[in-house]
Amino acid sequence: MLTRHEGLRLKPYKCTAGKLTIGVGRNIEDNGITESEAAFMLDNDILRVHEELRMNFTWYPHISEVRKAALIDMCFNLGISRFKKFKKMIAAIEKTDYDTAASEMLDSKWAVQVGSRSAELSEMMRKG
Repeated sequence: MLTRHEGLRLKPYKCTAGKLTIGVGRNIEDNGITESEAAFMLDNDILRVHEELRMNFTWYPHISEVRKAALIDMCFNLGISRFKKFKKMIAAIEKTDYDTAASEMLDSKWAVQVGSRSAELSEMMRKG
């Protein structure tokens, strides 16, 4: 009954009281979300990014779990469209040239924007 009365909105919107709302009448402006809800959403996002990488790159299933984790983190931050613009990095991974791939991660505007995150992820790529 609540869904019928409140409606289901999958993107945030302003309710009649002017509050940012999502889902079935969830006032996220005043109530936010719980840690368990945030963890649930993150798990779903990680699965989605993992699947996007698997579907776009034939080499992805064959790299180490550490390298997968680094690429999931990077792709989560960038989105798949921007991630795919790292052509030299992707070509290096395809050739299993992980040193070059790691260097290409750092030679980018993204690396400047995310700071130490890029250094950590590039080391994960380099060492696997």
